[in-house]
Amino acid sequence: MELMKKIWEMAQKDKKRIVLPEGDEERTLVASEKIHKEGLAEVILVGDSEKIREKAAKLGVNLEGIEIINPETSEKTKHYVNEFYEIRKSKGMTLEKADKIVRDPLYFGTMMVKVGDAHGMVSGAVHTTGDLLRPGLQIIKTAPGVSVVSSFFIMMVPDCEYGEEGMLVFSDCAVNPNPNAEQLASIAIATADTAKALCKIDPKVAMLSFSTMGSADHELVEKVRKATEIAKELRPDLKIDGEMQLDAAIVKKVASQKAPNSPVAGNANVLIFPDLQAGNIGYKLVQRFAKAEAIGPVCQGFAKPINDLSRGCSSEDIVNVVALTAVQAQNNK
Repeated sequence: MELMKKIWEMAQKDKKRIVLPEGDEERTLVASEKIHKEGLAEVILVGDSEKIREKAAKLGVNLEGIEIINPETSEKTKHYVNEFYEIRKSKGMTLEKADKIVRDPLYFGTMMVKVGDAHGMVSGAVHTTGDLLRPGLQIIKTAPGVSVVSSFFIMMVPDCEYGEEGMLVFSDCAVNPNPNAEQLASIAIATADTAKALCKIDPKVAMLSFSTMGSADHELVEKVRKATEIAKELRPDLKIDGEMQLDAAIVKKVASQKAPNSPVAGNANVLIFPDLQAGNIGYKLVQRFAKAEAIGPVCQGFAKPINDLSRGCSSEDIVNVVALTAVQAQNNK
């Protein structure tokens, strides 16, 4: 895939330290060897080093050159515990609780990212999205000016004239069930910046609805309309428009009839869905019916990059998400 090839090349040019807290998981171990071999990142596995090496040996995985850190024995654990306590003491955290929590590999890995001992984290092969988001929101928190963490998919549709030769960015398809107008605007802005940084495209953002430019009135339409106004006001440098139906967003002939004065309609390459139901259904329809490659979900909006995996992911999926995370870390200011 051309896009992933480019992302691999970007990751290789400036290797970042990426922590994988599911250190003894089989697909993670297989992926770690490939990531190291391809020079995509400096991998850090979290867990019991003896168990990790034993499992790797059974799988025939070579971990030479890959760092393994055990929260139970690491000299950094005490420092992370104290830092976590300081972050959460206003919420009733005690040092005793912090010591227990930080020894969890997910929290340990998140603290590594927080203090700068790692540039990013990837998890989710055996943990849920909620398991990843919880320490992320408690410790990393959102980036300045970002009100909500969200997710995106890069959709690669074969033999497709829409978007950027079949490449489109979909958001939010995995995190926020029902964002309000302010949150939807924040998601649109973050996704535009993501499309520019990762996909190297000029983002043309369509705020999707069942209405196009006032063709229908409903509270659901009004939310998208308001979100569009907020996003335009916050980032006048971006091409964001709406509300619009999907066909008006991507089909030039339809756009010329329904939204002839829009700078986005008919040319959209970033699609912002009004809620999680629409986003999740939308990406899966395209993935199955159009036989599209769906790269993601990848998180955006955190102050530092941490990313989720599907529990049904392959080792190759992990390799690609680590590469994406490394490039996000390169772009992190």
